Amino acid sequence: MPKVPSTLPISGLFGVVKPSGPTTMSILENIKPLVASSRLFVSEADLKKVKGKTKKAKHNRYSVKIGQGGTLDPLADGVLVVGVGKGTKKLGEFLDCVKEYRTTCLLGCETDSYDSEGAQVRTAPWRHVTRDGVEKALEQFRGKIMQTPPIFSALKMDGKPLYEYARTGTPLPRPIEKREVTIHSLELEEWLDTKHSYRWPEKKFSEEQKIAVEKALKGAEENASVKDEPEPEPALDGGPTAFVLRMKVSGGTYVRSVVHDLGHAVGSAAHVVTLTRTRQGRFALEPTDETDRACVPWEVLAAATEDAGEPDADGWTKWEREVMDKLEIVEK
Repeated sequence: MPKVPSTLPISGLFGVVKPSGPTTMSILENIKPLVASSRLFVSEADLKKVKGKTKKAKHNRYSVKIGQGGTLDPLADGVLVVGVGKGTKKLGEFLDCVKEYRTTCLLGCETDSYDSEGAQVRTAPWRHVTRDGVEKALEQFRGKIMQTPPIFSALKMDGKPLYEYARTGTPLPRPIEKREVTIHSLELEEWLDTKHSYRWPEKKFSEEQKIAVEKALKGAEENASVKDEPEPEPALDGGPTAFVLRMKVSGGTYVRSVVHDLGHAVGSAAHVVTLTRTRQGRFALEPTDETDRACVPWEVLAAATEDAGEPDADGWTKWEREVMDKLEIVEK
């Protein structure tokens, strides 16, 4: 039974296990009404002020701040740190903290988003890639490396998002600036080979779109090319080779770029098909240290948004007990 804080309401941080599919913002929007109606986070006086108001009115009169410590793409699942009240002031430390990920990589195709949510930009041979070849290539991605953000990103160059250059075929005025990041550890966890159900995205870039991307890149890279490279070997049953990586990285690292660049390093192409953030700072899916904190299963919070259920003898619902069990109280 989680310990009830001695003084209420409180401010704090807790981790949520985000599922794949929803956006980070939608997860937060679903949590807000729960937090704003709980005596754990809101004073009895403030709760009385909104009692009886419409759902929309309550939404517009939240008396407590809530935020998150690092967005996850819709495709991604795993640790999402949530801050409530004074806890929101602590969220910045989670942007630059060490994070851990588990990702499944699919060879032979690269996409505009560098993951399976995007469209095919280029295909390349993949049957020559071996497990040993991938493990050897991983060596160049460990430690401090210079990483180039994707051209299909919202990062701006001369006031214009990079993706606009790519979509309109406007040559980049200069190469995309590389960023130094640290890959603390990077291991091949599982070699799936072709024994899996993953497939390349059905959506493909048209020839016009490919030419536009090529034009944009050639403004900064003379030999830039996004042409398909035919597979020299005959077709086989099953999908292209896939494998699973586990990594521990510094803040600001693009996991999708690691996979994209690794595809090039083994003479192929690659994109992400699953991505799980297994740790963000001290919040982890599988705590390994006494200072680690586990995360609240999304199913518990999702169920509470539909029906919070009957409170127990002490007046706490299931979701509140679950949060209290995982909560880190913030005093200042």
